[in-house]
Formats: sequence, structure tokens, C-alpha cells
Amino acid sequence: MFTKILIANRGEIACRVIQTARSMGVRTVAVYSDADAQAMHVAQADEAVRLGPAPVADSYLRGDLIIQAALDTGAEAIHPGYGFLSENPGFVDDVVAAGLIFIGPSADAIRAMGLKDAAKALMVKAGVPVVPGYHGDNQDPGFLAERASEIGYPVLIKAVAGGGGKGMRLVEAASDFLENLASAQAEAQTAFGNADVLIEKYITAPRHIEVQVFGDGTDAVHLFERDCSLQRRHQKVIEEAPAPGMTDDVRKAMGDAAVKAAKAIGYAGAGTIEFIVDGIDGLRTDGFWFMEMNTRLQVEHPVTEAITGVDLVEWQLRVAAGEALPARQQDLSITGHAFEARLYAEDVPAGFLPATGVIDHLVFPDAARIDSGVTAGDEISPWYDPMIAKITVHGPGRARALQALSAALDATQVAGTVTNLDFLRNLSRVPDFVSGDVDTGLIARCSDALCARAVPSARDFALAAVMAADLSDDALTGFSLWAPLRRQIVLQHGDQVTVATIIVQDAATCDVQIEDDVIPLTRRGGDWGGAAVVHGSRVTVFGAAS
Repeated sequence: MFTKILIANRGEIACRVIQTARSMGVRTVAVYSDADAQAMHVAQADEAVRLGPAPVADSYLRGDLIIQAALDTGAEAIHPGYGFLSENPGFVDDVVAAGLIFIGPSADAIRAMGLKDAAKALMVKAGVPVVPGYHGDNQDPGFLAERASEIGYPVLIKAVAGGGGKGMRLVEAASDFLENLASAQAEAQTAFGNADVLIEKYITAPRHIEVQVFGDGTDAVHLFERDCSLQRRHQKVIEEAPAPGMTDDVRKAMGDAAVKAAKAIGYAGAGTIEFIVDGIDGLRTDGFWFMEMNTRLQVEHPVTEAITGVDLVEWQLRVAAGEALPARQQDLSITGHAFEARLYAEDVPAGFLPATGVIDHLVFPDAARIDSGVTAGDEISPWYDPMIAKITVHGPGRARALQALSAALDATQVAGTVTNLDFLRNLSRVPDFVSGDVDTGLIARCSDALCARAVPSARDFALAAVMAADLSDDALTGFSLWAPLRRQIVLQHGDQVTVATIIVQDAATCDVQIEDDVIPLTRRGGDWGGAAVVHGSRVTVFGAAS
């Protein structure tokens, strides 16, 4: 086993790797940009090395600086996390050339799955089902239009080098094909430097189900499936494992196909085979098709860990250190059900725009697993992904796990920047989701109700005022003559400005007057009743009113 590894990442995934490494007695080296000098992953690691300024091109994408940091600190291996350089085969080549070990698949395996068209051709050869479509090199618009007509509308145009929904267009009629093709190719060229696209049959009621695989370069196993159908703009929002409605025969068929895919490229480490599934008449053994492979640890890996009891990061370290697969397929089983919700700093009603700001208050429930790289007082900067935390729950069955998710979201407290917390709460209670009737269009169909801006109550403003006033014991027991202590606080929520008057009765009680409403509050211990103020909507405190 390694004695020291470097983590070429930041935020929650860096903290996640540090946690397992520490439990295994492996020392860790963090890297950071100037924007992350005080970040949680820097504080948690045994050592930390500065890379450069905040832009990723000058820091987390500087593979040369990362490799040099590993050499300088005596690290034997590099864990890439996800994102940044995790699926860059050139970086893997450079790591190996420097005499270090890359904790992940080989450069050849990454290259094999890097382009969607080439990957699908490889999967056809390996006997893995793929969606009917055209994955060839001919990019002539007229030729592609003919192939689309042969496949049958609706069709999906997808960038071969794409991800995150960029370079992707749904076309429902032949008359719209050429316009959408030009748009998809232009976006793909801008985003990936590669305008090539493929054409696929569009599944009208699609589900996104992926299978966790793990290989050692020779053999491979699967750790069952995750359902990632709850998406907005092709970005996952809530994931669960196992998939609702899954049957033993479909699970075996999907798992076998995923293992075939991993073995076809001699895969080593953690990876995910993503399938698009026709959910119109329930899950069927002939109703799923290979979509792509993610050659890294996935953001949603905690739900797989929750139902299998496996630490996937530990497996990564062991296999990278030369050990065989830690378990055989027959040793793996599913226990219970798990959900993961991604808490982001983003303005949902404004179209999920990333938000910035200092997190003034952040509290999570003890009953949930929390993967986070920030804490109260940290700033969500414009430089990186605005994820605040992943909230994962587990229960003996889907209904109990979903209740746990809803309770965990209700108990989460965050203030200081706008978040998607209300959106997640609403989503966890959508009837179709509760019943397990999920597909990738569910969020879009329910968007008005899910994205409605939260309206804070008078009690929300009262709590915000008390928090802003910072009513310490000294403030509560201070001198007043003949009348209770009074203090005014000005709050702003969106365009709404509210003046709250705090009337202190004694050390444990106060009244807050907001216009004609008087809200009594009682302090229990040091808590005035909760600080989730407006549940993810920004409240700006101007200060005492004159």
C-alpha cells in the first residue's frame, strides 16, 4: 500500500479521498489555487502545495505543476478525483512517465471511451447493446439527414466529444434537422474543439440508469445500478440506488453488459457504464442501450457505497497499489435503498444560474451522510463548481429512504447565498418521483412548481432579524429604563425591504414586530429556533435602522 498520495482536485471529492486515505494510514498531499488557500481540503490534508492563481487553467489543470508537487513531496501516486484532469489521457501518460502511479484507469482505456462514436463501435464489437443510430465519420449534412430519416424521428444529435448536454439537440421532424445540426456542430466546436456529431434514435420516455463497475485490468465486477433520471438540462439532481422497478433478470442483463464493456478495454479502477433505458412499459432485458462510460469515480458514488457497504475509494487505492479485486461478483449484494441530493449555490428561478457569496450559516442533519468541501464562513467563488454538499440517506426500502431524504432536506440549514434547497425539497415530494415513476423529463414537466421562488413568512424574517442582531447574553441582560430593550434591523429579500423591531422581554424570550405582526420567539440553549431563515433565498442585512 502507498504511504503517501497526492490528490489532484479540490472541494468535496478531495475531502472524500482524504477521509479514506487517513483511515488506511495513507498520508495525503493537497493542491490548491489562491482562491482555495483556506479551503477545507487544504486544512484536512497532511501537506498542501500551492499551484497558482484561481483560474483552473493556471492551477487545477496544470498537470506539470501537480506532478512536480507529487515528486517534491514524496507522493507515490496521484488520485484525480473527478472533473479537471481525471479523464485526460495525456495527463495519465505524464504521471506514469514521471515514475508515479495514476489511481485510475490506463490512458489507453480512457482514450477508448473518450469519443462517443468510437466507444459505441467498440461496444458493438464487445456484444454490448447500443442505441440504433449513426456513429460513423461522414459528417456531410445531407448524408446525416438521410441517416436520421432511416433511423426514424425523433432523433438526437450528440457531439462525439461532448458532455453536460453541450452539442446535443433533439429533432422531432425532418424539416428541422439541418438547422439543429448546424447549431449542435457550432456548439460542439466551441465547447470541445471538435464539431463531429453522431445521430441516435430518441427514446420518448427515457430513463438514465448506470452501472458501477470496478476492474483490476484483467477481471471486473459490477456493484449494481443507480438511477439518475432526475435531471435538468442533462445534469443530475437526485440519484438513487437501486433503480425503482428493477427486476432480477434486467439487473443481471445490465450488469453483465457493463462488465463486458469494462473487460473489453482492460479497465482498472472505478468506472460507470451509463445506459439509456426505455421506461415506457417497465424495464425489459431488450430495453436498455449503452450510452457512454465515465472512466473515473462518479459524483454519485455514495449511494452505491450505501447499499453495498463498499468503500470505493479504498478499492481504488488497493487496486492501484497492485492488489487484486477486493471481492468477487458473488460476494456483492444490495442492502436497502439510498438517495443522494446535490445541494448547489444556484438561483433556481433565474434558470439555475450559479450563485456566489459567503456561507454565513451551514448545518446538516446527523442522520445523513454529508460529502462537502465547505463550512460556515467559506465563500462560494465564481471560479469553480458551486456545489455545497451531497446529502445521502439510506433506508431499509425505497419509501423509508425517501422519507429520510425529505427529512434530511428539511433539517438542512443554509444561509448567506441562494441555493437549490427549496427545489430539492419540492422535488423529493413530487408524486411521480415518490411512486418511482421517473424519467429524464420529469423535472421539465414539473418545472413551474419546482422552480417557484420561495416566499418567506413573517416568522422567517423574525428569525433572520434575531440572528442578524446577534442577541448574546450581554445584549439580552443589558440595562433598560422602564421598558423592554428594543432594536431595529433592516432586512432585504430580493426587492423587498423589511424593518423588524426586536423587543427583548428577558434572557430567553423576545418579540419581533414586522408591520402589524408580532412574532414571539423563545431561545432554547443557544438556538433561537432555527437559522434556515428563508430556506435558500438570500436575505441581506443592512444593519440597525435609524
